[in-house]
Amino acid sequence: MANPRSTASLFGHPFHVMLVPIPVTCFAGTLFTDIAYWKTANMQWANMSAWLLTAGLVVAVFAVLAGIIDFLGERRIRALRSAWIHAIGNALALVLSIFNAFVHSRDAYTSVVPTGLVLSALVVLILLVTGWNGWTMVHRHRVGVRSEGDP
Repeated sequence: MANPRSTASLFGHPFHVMLVPIPVTCFAGTLFTDIAYWKTANMQWANMSAWLLTAGLVVAVFAVLAGIIDFLGERRIRALRSAWIHAIGNALALVLSIFNAFVHSRDAYTSVVPTGLVLSALVVLILLVTGWNGWTMVHRHRVGVRSEGDP
C-alpha cells in the first residue's frame, strides 16, 4: 500500500512541510528577543519581537491551510494519533501567538514582561511537542513521502 499522501503539494513536494519552518523560526526568535529585552530593556528587542510574531503569523496562515487540506484530504493521516496531537497543538500555538501579538502591541515593557515572555515560552514548548509529532508522521508513518513507483 502506498504511503499517505499530502494533498496540498506541488510536484510531490508538500506545501505544509515547506512553510512550517518559517513560523517556527519566527516564534522561537520571538522568545529569544523577548529574553534579550527582559535582560537589557533595549526597546529594539521588543520591536523585533513584534515583527517576528507578525511575520510568523502571516506565514502560519498558509501553513495551517496546507495542513488542514492534508489532514482532511487523507483518511489515513486522520487515523494517526500523532496527526491529532500535531494539529491540536499547532492550533493552540497559533491562538496563543495571536494573543501574544496583541500583547506585544502594547508599550515595550508591558508587552514583554511578564505576559509576552511567558506566552512566547509556552508557544515554543508546544512547538517542540508538535514538531516531534510532525517528525513522527513523516519518518515513522511516511506521511507525504513518495513510495517507490509513485509518479
